[in-house]
Amino acid sequence: MVSTTILPKYDYIYGTDIHSSPNNIDLNNKLFCTFTSLENLDGLVNNLQSQYTIMYNKMFVLHIKSNNEYVVTYNVDQGNVSSIPDNTILVHRKKDSNTLYTINALNELIKRLNGGVVDSRFRIDWQHYRNTILLTQQNELKELKTKIHTIIEL
Repeated sequence: MVSTTILPKYDYIYGTDIHSSPNNIDLNNKLFCTFTSLENLDGLVNNLQSQYTIMYNKMFVLHIKSNNEYVVTYNVDQGNVSSIPDNTILVHRKKDSNTLYTINALNELIKRLNGGVVDSRFRIDWQHYRNTILLTQQNELKELKTKIHTIIEL
């Protein structure tokens, strides 16, 4: 696999420490988000296509404006996933606002907006987080603004 070490480590993959046994995570119907640099983008995309069955025959490449990095988002057929690629997190997506988020980031956002209380019934105005990836880093919420770089049709 193409390995890049460009981001400070984000704390969690879908509620699990990024360095703990990723094969124990339920990969059914999850969206993968792999971080890379522009120089490594083509190699990463080729590698992902050769190692995984990409669902929906699409990969989305987003540019993170603040640090000039890129992320490739894609759904993988769970049947052929034996491991998670380097620099990859599992995220959820709010389609209407193009927001990607981890569960831990969602909980941190709710705490921030709801006076320190995590409440699953709390409503978030997702338009405030349009074209954003919400992650945690050292247990702090990080908001990475994105724009579409390219859509890869397979």
